[in-house]
Amino acid sequence: MVDMLSFNSTDAEYIEELTGYVAIPSVSRDATAETMRSAAEWLAAQLAFADGRVVATEGHPVVRADWLHAPGAPTVLVYGHYDVQPTGDLAEWKTPPFELTLDGDVIRGRGVTDDKGPVFIVLKVAQAFIEQEGALPLNIKFVFEGEEEIGSPNFPAFLREHADELSADLVISADGAMWRPSEPSLSIASKGLVTLDIEVTGADDDLHSGRFGGTVANPVHALSTILAGLHSADGRVAVDGFYDGIPSLSEERRAEIAAVPFDDDRYRAELGLDELFGEAGYSTLERLWERPTLEINGLKSGGKYTVIPHSATGHISCRLVPGQRPERVIQAITDHVLAQKVTGVRVAVRPDKAGVPAYTIPADHPAIRAATAALEDVYPGQDVLLAVIGGTLPATALFEEVLGAKTLFFSFSTADEKLHAPNEFLRISRLREGMRAWEQLWRLLADGPHRLAPVIKSRPER
Repeated sequence: MVDMLSFNSTDAEYIEELTGYVAIPSVSRDATAETMRSAAEWLAAQLAFADGRVVATEGHPVVRADWLHAPGAPTVLVYGHYDVQPTGDLAEWKTPPFELTLDGDVIRGRGVTDDKGPVFIVLKVAQAFIEQEGALPLNIKFVFEGEEEIGSPNFPAFLREHADELSADLVISADGAMWRPSEPSLSIASKGLVTLDIEVTGADDDLHSGRFGGTVANPVHALSTILAGLHSADGRVAVDGFYDGIPSLSEERRAEIAAVPFDDDRYRAELGLDELFGEAGYSTLERLWERPTLEINGLKSGGKYTVIPHSATGHISCRLVPGQRPERVIQAITDHVLAQKVTGVRVAVRPDKAGVPAYTIPADHPAIRAATAALEDVYPGQDVLLAVIGGTLPATALFEEVLGAKTLFFSFSTADEKLHAPNEFLRISRLREGMRAWEQLWRLLADGPHRLAPVIKSRPER
């Protein structure tokens, strides 16, 4: 048992402080520069003990801080983000999205679980160490970005430019939710991501559907035909080359997944569905963890009025698994779409810039062992599940490429807390559980049987 810090504030005091952070509507997709900087400055003020500062990028700023006063101890880089998703339809929210609301044993508000609450937990642990012990147990660098929810377009350039000052033995991400609330879990992989638009264009302008109907091609019809051709009837992606590079799912891995308690009927019922659907030949959990996906995220065209739209756009995203290369997936989809036979319209495929490969960390990595021990101490008597994140954290592959460092996901968000959806929430109990676990993790990485340094040598400060 390691020493424990005292987290003396009441839950109400923590919630009140977090309320001010959630109140900043830092929607990276469309917030003003002033709003985004306000969120960054809130974080920097919390990190005053470590020279917290706001650093400009070509887009939204990055928050940086360093506490490097533990000679001989390993160095970790703590990562998170302060930007949030758009609210979606406000009518679907029970309470205003940027007013943190207490509702029984949860707090509700946009960004509270992705990623403001999990980042807040780290800040409180670091502050408690400084206040009670006068030092952190290991060297810690902090980097919080403001563009994760839009694919981190400017973070790669920032990381490469500041690679020397950000060098670390390990990255610990406060982003990346636990699998489910019924048991503690660590993620040993996350899926990659590519996104693109399929645009179909017809006449120069929208046309009166009575005057011109039956004489011209309708872009919505054409787009619907193209989108329907992206999958076969059994749920498999019908794009030649989409699955290239993916190794076969071994019988050993299938047995490991089958051993994870998972109830298809409960999963279906919780989603309000009559039946589940997905790629044939795989279980639900195998599809969630091991198989890539191609999803139609939205359609944009016309409206409820009597026109033939002049254009139609489909928004597409693909979650990738190890073995897939983002650029090859984009090319395969482009070739497939442009080969479709649609008459009287023009078709274009427009990939978004950011493409992220899948990420993995070995199950026997020292950081996984230390994190497992920390969670076992906070959740006694419960096994720690090694899971896979179905979503994408763009920075992970980048950290490995630029810094040569693996990323440990250590978030106290949970996957069912309506991330990216209306009525996003965080379980209040996760605040203190997370603080205790982060404390334990830092101590274990700094000293004891799970010390990081003997396995991954610390880099000297340059």
